[in-house]
Amino acid sequence: MSLKGDRWEFMTDISYFMNEVATRGGIVSLSTVGSGAALDQAASLVTYAASSTGSKPAGMLMGDMVNYDLTRQHINFQRDEVPMGGKVRLLKKGWAVTNNIVGTPAVGDDAVLTSSGSVLPINVVNASASNYTSSPNYALRPKVGYFGSAKDEDGYAKLYVDL
Repeated sequence: MSLKGDRWEFMTDISYFMNEVATRGGIVSLSTVGSGAALDQAASLVTYAASSTGSKPAGMLMGDMVNYDLTRQHINFQRDEVPMGGKVRLLKKGWAVTNNIVGTPAVGDDAVLTSSGSVLPINVVNASASNYTSSPNYALRPKVGYFGSAKDEDGYAKLYVDL
């Protein structure tokens, strides 16, 4: 999973922590939440969910989560790296070019969450993915946005995130 430099960030959120190694470009889901505003509560955690069923998408992970020995080397801030257990920046509204896509999207297809933070294109007209009959069931796979392009030769596509 990865992101290209082309992006437009209208709304980001830095309210959550992440306690695992992860790469940017996927949709993270809520794991546990704190009470009230929960701005600095360690209980406000996000994760790449193993299954999309019952998941609550929080946003697109915009930086890599790394596990470095910080007594021996420092974080490379030019690479958008965050130490494991730190606060993460999530894209809530805007678009980014990612390769964390399962299937072949067309322009305008809805993007729904699948396992491990990947997104799956769903054509609302013919509901072409599994688990759907006549219309998409967004309870099984929550909608996270829509596609603004098809995949390029490297497997990247523009994903409009709207959470």
